[in-house]
Amino acid sequence: MSHIAVERNRRRQMNEHLKVLRSLTPCFYIKRGDQASIIGGVIDFIKELHQVLQALEYKKQRKSLSPSPSPRPVLLPQLSPQQPPDININSFGAEHFKELGACCNSSVADVEAKISGSNVLLKVISKQIPGQIVKIITVLEKLSFEVLHLNISTMEDTVLYSFVIKIRLECQLSLEELALEVQKSFLPNAVYANDI
Repeated sequence: MSHIAVERNRRRQMNEHLKVLRSLTPCFYIKRGDQASIIGGVIDFIKELHQVLQALEYKKQRKSLSPSPSPRPVLLPQLSPQQPPDININSFGAEHFKELGACCNSSVADVEAKISGSNVLLKVISKQIPGQIVKIITVLEKLSFEVLHLNISTMEDTVLYSFVIKIRLECQLSLEELALEVQKSFLPNAVYANDI
């Protein structure tokens, strides 16, 4: 085979593989049709899938360590204002993340916030609750955050909300307070920091 034929065959195979990658990737990950955009979009999609996989593995591990022998109900228990969920706040630095971060976990949701440059990466894992995303966004706006990007991933009855949020100048919250305020959005009739 001549060099020209080999090169033509290589380009044909590359284009076929790029078409397959493009067809397997949701369209909002790929901004343009050029090769670099397709590959970049696929990389972003794979990273997001990896995050979902990690979140699901973590949930599975938490369930396996749970002391309750009976199967869990599909619906989340209703929390009364007098009985808040058992909320656990952990803040940690470089030993757990490469960036500064905080977690706020409860039986209803796991909230993780970490600094990335001038933005905050916020991840919330919970059961699917109708209207919950609106509550979270409302809380973020009340707390002087601006949502730059939101990705929602679901698997069966579990949902992962991944936010990239911009910290406005008037924001005075720590990462721990942010995680707790988002956690409170899962409670009925919750009072938030800016409401006081």
